Amino acid sequence: MGLLLAVMSGFVYGDTSTTRTIRVAYTQFPPVEYQDENGQAAGSLIEMTRKVAREAGYEPEFVLLPISRIYLYLQNGNVDLWPGLTDIPALDGEVLESWVSPLATQLSAWYLEGTEPLEHFDQLNGKTVIAIGGYTYAGLIQWLSGSDRIRVTEAPNHRAAIDMLRRGRGDYVLDYHDPVQVLLSTVPDHNVRESKIRERDAAWLFSLAAPRAAILRDAFDDAYLRLVERDEVPPVRIVGPGYAIPGFPAAYR
Repeated sequence: MGLLLAVMSGFVYGDTSTTRTIRVAYTQFPPVEYQDENGQAAGSLIEMTRKVAREAGYEPEFVLLPISRIYLYLQNGNVDLWPGLTDIPALDGEVLESWVSPLATQLSAWYLEGTEPLEHFDQLNGKTVIAIGGYTYAGLIQWLSGSDRIRVTEAPNHRAAIDMLRRGRGDYVLDYHDPVQVLLSTVPDHNVRESKIRERDAAWLFSLAAPRAAILRDAFDDAYLRLVERDEVPPVRIVGPGYAIPGFPAAYR
């Protein structure tokens, strides 16, 4: 009966002749999501998004955007979804997050040899923190910017942040493990060190300004579970509070 209803409605899972296009935002966050040398969306989460979208009967059209523009486009419905991180205060009430979390990522403090490893968040007091412009770090940037004990300066991208660190423009860079590791693998620098700050979960975030947000969210979750059964994507992750460095502001855990 379910198959008959799907056929009558003009839609069958996996039937590319009846697929519908969805606009998917992505940003430069290698190797998870980025634009390759051919101008195409690439990365582990992008490939997973393609696979899940097509299993759900949709054809993704990827749109490269800076992170702040992604937030805006999700808020006004100019994109249908973003494979990004969960619990972003700026998107509270603006998106539906998938139940499935396909992967996790790590927020780190990067510093030069000779600087103390960051073992407690209070060690940032009296220091200058380099942040990536447009990143909210799940609201943490507001806390840092509002602190009278921590100085915050911005870099336009991951490479510029590490360059600023090397030039002594800050004591620590607040950035995610994956893109910085990619950067350091192409231009090795054994003086750059890393301290783990917090674990973050990824999900598919669906714009509530788009009328089919709930339908898309359910379709993606169901498609992912079918792919798990066929061993075509990683098993469903058990999402928990995750690691946070001692002293991390409780409101942003």
